[in-house]
Amino acid sequence: MLDRVERAVAASLVPATSAQGVSRDGWRVLLMLARGGGRSMGEIASHTALPAPTATRVVDRLVSDGHAYRQNDPVDRRRVLVHLAAGGREVVERVCGSIERRVGAALGARRTPERVQLAQLLEDLATPADDDL
Repeated sequence: MLDRVERAVAASLVPATSAQGVSRDGWRVLLMLARGGGRSMGEIASHTALPAPTATRVVDRLVSDGHAYRQNDPVDRRRVLVHLAAGGREVVERVCGSIERRVGAALGARRTPERVQLAQLLEDLATPADDDL
């Protein structure tokens, strides 16, 4: 069942992110950065489960596209943090809006108590607990 859900999510997500010129890995990084604060490359690689060189290439692409920017850590000048740029925020808002409309239309078209319950369960799973942040 999880495999089917993952394929369904990908079927909605890939066209929405591709339309914005963002890869699936780039999308995962943008979502992480959208939670606020700067993130180190190590944090990005760990959170997205990408090998460090791949995470670096993904961030390089996001920076060159104006979706993210790098800045020295104000506390530790040796460390560089990646932040979400205004262009990245716009991409996140457009993609999330597109996905929400598709999900809303799918749930609304065949709204049953079971689907409402499933939507709530999926929302609960997708909402990180405070200790997951």
